[in-house]
Formats: sequence, structure tokens, C-alpha cells
Amino acid sequence: MGNTKDEMEEMEIEELEVEELGTGEPVAAGEEKEPGKKKSPLTFVVIFLWILLFLLLAALIGTKLYRDRQKDEDETASAGKVEEDALAQSLEDALKKKEEEIAQRLLDERTQGANEGQQAVLDQLRESIESGNSVVETLRKLYSDRIVVGSGGTYHFIPINDALKKNDYVAENLIVLDNGELQYVKDGNVVSYKGIDVSKFQGKIDWQKVAEDGVTFAIIRVGYRGYGKNGKLMEDETARENLKGANEAGIKTGVYFYTQAITEAEAVEEVNSILEIIGPYRIDCPVVIDVEKVSDASGRMNQLDRETRTKIVKRFCEAVKDAGYRPMIYHNLEMAAMMLDVTQLEEYDKWFAYYKSELYYPYAYKLWQYSDKGRVQGISGDVDVNIAFEPIWQ
Repeated sequence: MGNTKDEMEEMEIEELEVEELGTGEPVAAGEEKEPGKKKSPLTFVVIFLWILLFLLLAALIGTKLYRDRQKDEDETASAGKVEEDALAQSLEDALKKKEEEIAQRLLDERTQGANEGQQAVLDQLRESIESGNSVVETLRKLYSDRIVVGSGGTYHFIPINDALKKNDYVAENLIVLDNGELQYVKDGNVVSYKGIDVSKFQGKIDWQKVAEDGVTFAIIRVGYRGYGKNGKLMEDETARENLKGANEAGIKTGVYFYTQAITEAEAVEEVNSILEIIGPYRIDCPVVIDVEKVSDASGRMNQLDRETRTKIVKRFCEAVKDAGYRPMIYHNLEMAAMMLDVTQLEEYDKWFAYYKSELYYPYAYKLWQYSDKGRVQGISGDVDVNIAFEPIWQ
């Protein structure tokens, strides 16, 4: 405490010399310092550059990390895509291989089946022929969807027309009796009717004995046309006698005409000749046109085309119908399948000639001539025998 005033002032000056000025930093004695002096701008630039460098470095590091990660993801995705493509290709290859295996198996089975089928057909052919069947009979068994016809030295395979009316006859219902006579039964009952057709070739007939033999109906030839160029109309010389005898014996009676007409006008001419003969007699059954191919080279109708022949037959039937009688068409297998257009003759009843004890013809018919070597009481020698599957009389 004993300091003088000068000492006190000196001490104050020394304190001032060491006092912080502005920033609190000490200043050496005798050093002058400008009041409020700041840091150099270069310092801030350096600091800013360091910060910018840091950020740039961080950005580079982040970009690298991102690219590495993206690369890993791309590689992973690429690897997954490759695996997926490989799996799809593997499945496609497996399916293709399986398809090829299946196709080969089918081919092998088809080949084997074809070989077995061919052998089966050959076996069937051999067995059928060994059993006494003809070639055409054997072919008919093999081609059930066609009508097989032997004509002109060759075999013809005619497709069955599904648009035409079919018969509904069942093979199991057909009965062959010991004498060769055919009957058709349903539920154990005979529903068919026994009939014959006759001409001058049967000679004199005892119609009463014919009736006693169970004949229900007879179709009698009343005339025919000659084969030659002129095609002369001829009356069957036994026609009137047979008509009278059948009527008196109570046998249902119809008539037929053996045609050789080559024009529609000739068909009408034939019908008119029939009407002239049958006028006095009872005609219960149809008036039939007998149309068939003849072996004689002079047969007039043999040279006709199918369309012309069909028109002639149709005109005959129309003329019969116009006269008040029921028309019917007699034909065999060859005529029906190859020589007539039966699609234009659907409205007329059919009489089918087929000398086998089997139901082969598919289309509708009411009368079946099944043999030309039948035997009936009252007739000497062979006679055509028929069955009617339903009554054909009016």
C-alpha cells in the first residue's frame, strides 16, 4: 500500500499495455495494434476451399459407393435374368424333348397299329374268302360306309348318302327258314308278308294252290318293250290269265312293266299300255317300273346316261300316279347305286332285288326280291320270291 502516485500511474500504463484490445489477445509492450482489426480474407478462402474439397471428396465417395452398389444390384439382376433365361430355356428344351418323344411314340404306335391293322385286314380277307365268300362280299364287310358294286369288270365304292331316307331293318330280326324262305320278325312275331312275281316264264299257274302256300301278294308282269331300235311294246301273253287267277284266289295283286324306254314320251306310252290291260282287274298293290341293265348288247336303256334314265323313270311314276295308281320302282344294287339318281326319286316306293339273305342295302325300300329260285305250290319250277316289310296294298 505505500506506492507513490508515479508508481501507480506506471503500473496502470503497464496494465494497459498487456490488456487485450478488441479480440482479447495480448500485445507485447511497445507494440501498436489497430483498434478492431479482423482476419485476412485469404483465410476464409482457404477455409472455403477446404470445405469444398471435403464436400467434393464426400460426393466422390458417395458416388463411388452408389455406383458400386448399383453395379452389385445390376450384377445381381443380370445374374437373376440369366438364371431366369436359363430356366426358361431349360423348360423349353425339356418340353420340346417331351413333344419329340410323344410324337415319336405316336408315330411308332401308328406304324405298329397300321401294321397290325394291315395284317388284320389281310387276315379278314383270307378268312372271308376261305369261308366261301366272294371278293365283293368280303369288300362289303370291310367298307361299311360305302356301297360296293361289281360292275364292268371292276369294283365301285359308292359313298352312302346320309341325306337319303334309310331303312331301319335289323339283321337279327331276319329269319331264314329251312326251305330258304325269309321272314322278318319283331318281338317274336312275323311281321313280313310272303309274295312272288311272275311272268310267262312260270307257265300256267294254279293260283289257288299258290294262296294255300301262304303267298299274300303277287306282282304280275303285264308287258315289256323290245330291245331293238324300234323298241316295240309287247304284252305278256299270260298277263290277263294271271291277273284273273290271282284276283279269284284272294291274292293281293300288283303289276310290273319291263321298260326299255329311252325318252319320257316312251315312258308315258308304256304306262298307257299298262292301263289298257289292267282296267278290268282289281289292283291292290303298286304299278311298278322294272328298270335294269340287260346283258344283251342291243338293250336300249344301257346307253343312257344317269340323268336321262332318272328322268324317264320319274316320268313313268308321275303318269302312274296321275292315273290313280301307286307307282313303285324296281331296281337292283347296280342300278340304284350307279345308274339312277335316287335323290330325285325319294317320293316313290322302292322294290329292291338282292339275292343274298342279308340286309345290305341302306336306303328305304318296302319290297325285297331275295331269290329267283324260290319254290311255291301251284308253280312248276323256279319263281321269284319276295317279302314285304309292311302291307303294300291299298
